Amino acid sequence: MRDVRADFPLLFQKPLVYLDNAATSQKPRVVIQAMQAFYEQSNANAHRGVYRLAEAASAVLEGAREAVRRFVNAASADEIVFTRGTTESVNLVAQGWAARRLGPGDELVVTELEHHSNYLPWQRVAQQTGATLRVLPIDATGALAAFELGPRTKLLAFSHVSNVLGTVQPASRLIQAARAVGAVVLIDAAQSAPHMPLDVQQLDCDFLAFSSHKMLGPLGIGVLYGKRERLEETEPLLLGGGMVHDVGSSTWKAPPQKFEAGTQPIAEAAGLKAAIEYLESIGMPEVHAHARELAAYATQRLVQVPGVRVHAPAQEREAVVSFQLDGVHPHDLAAFLDQRNICVRAGHHCAQPLMRKLGVSGTVRASVQVYNTREELDLLAAALTDARTAL
Repeated sequence: MRDVRADFPLLFQKPLVYLDNAATSQKPRVVIQAMQAFYEQSNANAHRGVYRLAEAASAVLEGAREAVRRFVNAASADEIVFTRGTTESVNLVAQGWAARRLGPGDELVVTELEHHSNYLPWQRVAQQTGATLRVLPIDATGALAAFELGPRTKLLAFSHVSNVLGTVQPASRLIQAARAVGAVVLIDAAQSAPHMPLDVQQLDCDFLAFSSHKMLGPLGIGVLYGKRERLEETEPLLLGGGMVHDVGSSTWKAPPQKFEAGTQPIAEAAGLKAAIEYLESIGMPEVHAHARELAAYATQRLVQVPGVRVHAPAQEREAVVSFQLDGVHPHDLAAFLDQRNICVRAGHHCAQPLMRKLGVSGTVRASVQVYNTREELDLLAAALTDARTAL
């Protein structure tokens, strides 16, 4: 893949090995410029005024919605809801759909690989409704051990890619199993949207959630895709201006407007559109190949360092590698690497059920993006070799 590092102002200006992309990615210049252009040229509130500037702001917001629709191949832009991020998207489905439709005897199913954002909302729904929350286990390799669903299963929610192990879940097989028992499916695509081509029509999921900031876009905006019929069944999480037809009868507007109360993050939407177009200019198949190649290379290099233990080393992974150095706390190791200008994440990564399964309190996580290189992973491996004697 072509060298894109010069497109990212922060990376171009600093001698930095940035390997915390699963937490948030750096932003290319075109994203920053798109947000600045909105404020300088089109700043007004969308869907509020009939004057030309307001119409221009509305066009920016809806242009971003269409870019997202194209990016995930949704059937209609009306199936694209803007939220603050993956967390809000999952909570919207949990409270707006599941909490209103489930009851005692029903079952919610998640996996041991889930980020807390795709675990806690369902835990709350189970507490609210009397439904059962069932957790699908993983095996020693980091793969799902089994995923039998039954007639009680009403919703299956799973991470497309683990934010800890980088392992890819068998989405098609999981969705087929859910369809066989009439269950609704939500995919947490926070870690797959930045790297993998997505096609919600081919996947046939009911809901799919992801965040802008992990895929080169700005913080503060995310996406919930929902099939039109599922969005019709879902109640809004927030009530307020712009989402109601008649206040007296509480008649909501049609999706997606009924879920977008109040002023929307229009500048952030402009930035998200620019990020999508940037990724598309590279080509998502090439982005995907780059992430997989670097993750495989990172695994290969790290397992060669004495004392380093890579979790699920035999598994194919997307962009994320988690590891430990014998006798060194993950936070201490991350601080040591920071002294070498290497940025990694350390801790439980908001995945405590998975940490318990792995038998650890935390790991160090290195995660890559389009601007990372093999040479940077060589620097990581060299620094870990030094850490064995320094810590």
